[in-house]
Amino acid sequence: MKKILVTGGAGFIGSHLVDKLVKDGEEVVVLDNFDAQVHQGKKPDYLNKDASYIEGDVRDEKALRKSLDGVSRIFHLAAKVGVGQSMYEIKEYVSVNTYGTAFLWDYIINNKIDIDKFVVASSMSIYGEGLYNCAACGNAAPGLRAEKDLREKRWEAFCPKCGSAMKPLPTPEDKKLLPASVYAITKKDQEELSLNIGVSYKIPTVALRFFNVYGPRQSLSNPYTGACAIFSSRIKNNNAPLIYEDGMQKRDFIYVTDIVEACALVMNSNKANYGFFNIGTGRDVSIKDVAATLIRLYGKKFSSEIVNSFRVGDIRHCYADISKIREVGFKAKTELAEGLKKLTDWGREAEAVDKIKNADLELERRKLKL
Repeated sequence: MKKILVTGGAGFIGSHLVDKLVKDGEEVVVLDNFDAQVHQGKKPDYLNKDASYIEGDVRDEKALRKSLDGVSRIFHLAAKVGVGQSMYEIKEYVSVNTYGTAFLWDYIINNKIDIDKFVVASSMSIYGEGLYNCAACGNAAPGLRAEKDLREKRWEAFCPKCGSAMKPLPTPEDKKLLPASVYAITKKDQEELSLNIGVSYKIPTVALRFFNVYGPRQSLSNPYTGACAIFSSRIKNNNAPLIYEDGMQKRDFIYVTDIVEACALVMNSNKANYGFFNIGTGRDVSIKDVAATLIRLYGKKFSSEIVNSFRVGDIRHCYADISKIREVGFKAKTELAEGLKKLTDWGREAEAVDKIKNADLELERRKLKL
């Protein structure tokens, strides 16, 4: 039995991972700051009673000293999430995500903590736009879409060579990283710091690039969390989901227990050491279709509100090429229809304060919405 630390282990993904580790007979300690934006000022009732919890921050030496005592394995999930908010809470995102990861590693290295595996939660956001194909010019990895196109409501990504509209392709790990938001930059920092230090000190380290994770326990009152939770909050409060652009942007939605299985797999597999992997389903779906499915499952009769505007930091299409993680032995098991039903079955009883309009107005006020 190993003693395992899960930073951010009281959160959405972290709590499900803790449940899995405890069930597998591991000794688990959680370090979490119980962020008020995520937990609405109270500790969640789903916390696993067989894990140990330390309330503190990864940037606090005393909290780390207590958390790392006897630990040999680490899942580093602690992070500030949210693309839009990151564009104006710049210092906070860099401090929590980039500096927090640096602080954690600095403590491990300089206090000679004997770690034999370190898994860091990275993000699909670090790609920026996904991989595309132009019928005339071949595959392309475009940068940010032109503001002129966005103001004219031309939402698709255009070929950087000939200007033609392109078709999205599954995005592989070797696609050039072009993060489009402060959040995405900090997730790239977390991944690169961890892999670099892991290699340098021969601590087997793995970075998992999570795609769009959804499922029970995702905060329905945090307007900066994932799309499924944000849509659920609106729907439960009898408000139409707000969908930016035309709603046809493609994403890869993966159920939270599949994410947990991937985490457990790479923790116990030497084949994954020092690697970085997409964790998704390999299937694309439009944002508009996901919202429509949630509306139907919650039993509502309205339709989504297509905003036809653009948020700075958003990308058009990105879904996962999962061939690399398949070689390690992972494949997502939960179909989207099944996962969304599980989300709504839980969501009917979950607290949901709709703060989406206020978050949208904040972006508008700061000219982060076109």
